[in-house]
Amino acid sequence: MKNELSKNGLKVFEQIRKVDERGNEFWSARELARILEYSEFRHFLPVISKAQESCRNSNHKVSDHFEDMLDMVGLGSGAKRELESFKLSRYACYLIVQNADPAKEIVALGQTYFAVQTRLQEIRRMDDYTNLSSEDEKRLFLRNELTRHNLILASAAKEAGVINSLDYAIFQNHGYQGLYGGLDVKAIHKKKNLKKSQKILDHMGSTELAANLFCATQTEEKLRREKVSGKEKANKAHFEVGAKVRRTIKELGGKMPENLPNAESVKKIKKKNLTKKIK
Repeated sequence: MKNELSKNGLKVFEQIRKVDERGNEFWSARELARILEYSEFRHFLPVISKAQESCRNSNHKVSDHFEDMLDMVGLGSGAKRELESFKLSRYACYLIVQNADPAKEIVALGQTYFAVQTRLQEIRRMDDYTNLSSEDEKRLFLRNELTRHNLILASAAKEAGVINSLDYAIFQNHGYQGLYGGLDVKAIHKKKNLKKSQKILDHMGSTELAANLFCATQTEEKLRREKVSGKEKANKAHFEVGAKVRRTIKELGGKMPENLPNAESVKKIKKKNLTKKIK
């Protein structure tokens, strides 16, 4: 029988999220271990150690993300006692699920939840992004970020075996099909009433651009992390990442990307800004 926690999908990770007296969100390591189906906390400690090592290798201060704490744990008799645990940041949880047993369905769900939420949080906290006030400014920022990350993705795809332009077009289509519920570039154009000459990315709002940006960054990381080899496997990886992002949007109650409205071409916005500067 499928585990009840798995049935709840990504919501289980949100349900155990806490906020401390300073307004900072955190997760209890012991609660996370239970959610990830570790029978005893001692079996979960090696996973935490690997995550801490990843944290150090990423030039982050471990104590900022893995803070020692005491958890009130219920005993069989109904009594409770304090046991050692960790106060985990969202980034710490992200590293933990990346190092946990991938064969468990709930671990895969956790990887989706924390990866998406961590990346969106990073975008929101970027100084250059948070200082932007208008939708047009946010679109321009995200469009430029997506252009930059697509170049990085193209490099990772080439290393995986996606060599020529036709292969890369097919590779990109797989990402779109995962994120847009089976729609490829041609179908998205038709759905959004775009002309053949119009680029999909140029007519996306900030929400849709953010989803595509996350898909690009996570696919690049997956290709390199798993050392994907062969264009068929690369295509599959791109589709899987797109599908996971779509699933997360659905779990969080968001609108599917193919149903988001078109926006004015970013090229027109750039032209307007250039005209203002000249004046």
